[in-house]
Amino acid sequence: MTTASFSEPALAELEHQLEDSSGPRPRRKLKRKTWQTIVWFVVLLAITLVVLYPMFWLFLSTFKPNAEFGQNSGLLPNNPTVDNYFKVMEGIAGIPMWKFFWNSFVLAALAVIGTVISSALAAYAFARIQFKGLGILFAAMIGTLLLPFHVVIIPQYLLFNSLNMIDTFWPLVLPKFLATEAFFVFLLVQFMRQMPRDMDEAARIDGAGHIRIFWAIIVPLIRPALITCAIFAFIWSWNDFLGPLLYLTSPENYPLPIALKLYNDQTSTSDYGATVTASFMALLPVLIFFIVFQRFLVDGVATQGLKG
Repeated sequence: MTTASFSEPALAELEHQLEDSSGPRPRRKLKRKTWQTIVWFVVLLAITLVVLYPMFWLFLSTFKPNAEFGQNSGLLPNNPTVDNYFKVMEGIAGIPMWKFFWNSFVLAALAVIGTVISSALAAYAFARIQFKGLGILFAAMIGTLLLPFHVVIIPQYLLFNSLNMIDTFWPLVLPKFLATEAFFVFLLVQFMRQMPRDMDEAARIDGAGHIRIFWAIIVPLIRPALITCAIFAFIWSWNDFLGPLLYLTSPENYPLPIALKLYNDQTSTSDYGATVTASFMALLPVLIFFIVFQRFLVDGVATQGLKG
């Protein structure tokens, strides 16, 4: 038996050849150039400032005295004051501001509950149950999206007037529990149709009915879509102006959008400082609500199919 001896340079060369033959080296990730990062940062910052400028203006205008409106067109007030906040908290027309907030909250909460429950049930019927006239009813439901709200105002008003529901919350809340929001029904239908029907068949073999399948299987899987519907329903109800303007006549029943017009009377002096401050305070709940649930909103809109 013979033994071969290698010198240190030969061993180093052999190890280098083995490393080269082991496979291609991973490429280094190309780092974005610094100037490109700066440009993108500046562009995004400029867009953000443009989008947020109205909110900054609204917030800073709450500290302007009523006399500066129409004279001071700048962003900062000349004589900052917090009197507008005290004036708004005192209320108007003998009604405290918290009453208007409470009315808006009640209407928005009931709208969210009614919209989510009724839309989910209607969407389950369209997406998971086969019955005669399914296509016609679904097309009719989608067709209601083409009807503007102004077309159905008079028939709805006459209907609720005959039921003695004018100047109550019923005309604003009752339709939400009857799945009249076709947009939410369509959104949930498309979400449910992406789910495999094998789960329904397995549940039926175990003796589950439609109620059990809907509550135990469908609802947990469509939670992002339900949260999306809840967010939009809350924002739309909170900002609704035309509906309360038509059906509510007593100031103590006014929500915030209708209460804001009380600060501007065409027959007397308008209090622009209180109007701006009340508008900013009315915006805060919607802003907080959106910030808290924005992650669920993105998941509900962007989700495609089931998550494994």
